Amino acid sequence: MVEREITFTSGTLHLAGTLTMPDSKGTFPAVLLIPGSGQVDRNENHKRLPINAFREITDHLIERGIATLRYDKRGVGASEGNYWETGLFDNVTDASSALMYLKACDEIRTDAIFLLGHSEGALISTRLAGNGAEVAGIILLAGSAQCGEDILKWQAQQVAEGMGGLNKWLIKLLRVNVLKAQQKQLDKIKRSSKDWYRVQLITKINARWMREFMAYNPAEDMPGIRVPVLAITGSKDIQVDPADLKRMSEVIKSDFEYHEIPNGTHILRIEEGKPSLSTYKKQLRQTVDSRILGLISEWLQKRIDKSAGQ
Repeated sequence: MVEREITFTSGTLHLAGTLTMPDSKGTFPAVLLIPGSGQVDRNENHKRLPINAFREITDHLIERGIATLRYDKRGVGASEGNYWETGLFDNVTDASSALMYLKACDEIRTDAIFLLGHSEGALISTRLAGNGAEVAGIILLAGSAQCGEDILKWQAQQVAEGMGGLNKWLIKLLRVNVLKAQQKQLDKIKRSSKDWYRVQLITKINARWMREFMAYNPAEDMPGIRVPVLAITGSKDIQVDPADLKRMSEVIKSDFEYHEIPNGTHILRIEEGKPSLSTYKKQLRQTVDSRILGLISEWLQKRIDKSAGQ
């Protein structure tokens, strides 16, 4: 493979990334990898949770002759900007700018550029495709079909049910209503006009991103998608509802394929036991689920072959 460190402009900022291509002559189909939420870099690594999913997806695709572009989010890694002042729709703008960069590359087939988004990246891919971005198709890993506020409420319920040990005991002892406590915090965020603030002087949150995320409903953009869609969610994902796959099938009018991966989790690994955030670090001892990688490359190859034959 050949890897090229690149920068592209998004508004007034310069964002950094890596363009990975086969080590051969010619032009190549390509996938723009759009990362999930939080301060994650081009490989989807956070300092506390290095899932490295985009590095592994890149390695899988490059073996099949498919190029990728992955990039650091604003204020992360080598990219300019301030993460704490960045909203969801700033991230949409950045992904659109990355797409423009990829289309301008001489080595890339402009008729065979795909979007692949994970978590927040799936929302961004939906937004772009639903509003007419010229791509050959989109892949939604752990995507959603409901507004962000409803996602957060569903998450809170799943996380509470997955708690064990001391945390579970304390919640029961103190009679904490997890959903009520969460709603109180969400209402505070919605009333705020700050870009960010600290919760109880400890946890720093990007309030601007949260407000935009809570208000955005990807299902409203899905009917506008005119390109093929592949959606994959794990059955043990506790951050997005696997039932949203069925909801997507009801509103997406284009060629739509979806898979619920048995025992798959939000971080694209396998969990045989009860799903819980506390097992994420243990899951990272695994590589990305090979079933997911296989579905991605098989789906892409069919669309690439079809495009080449036109």
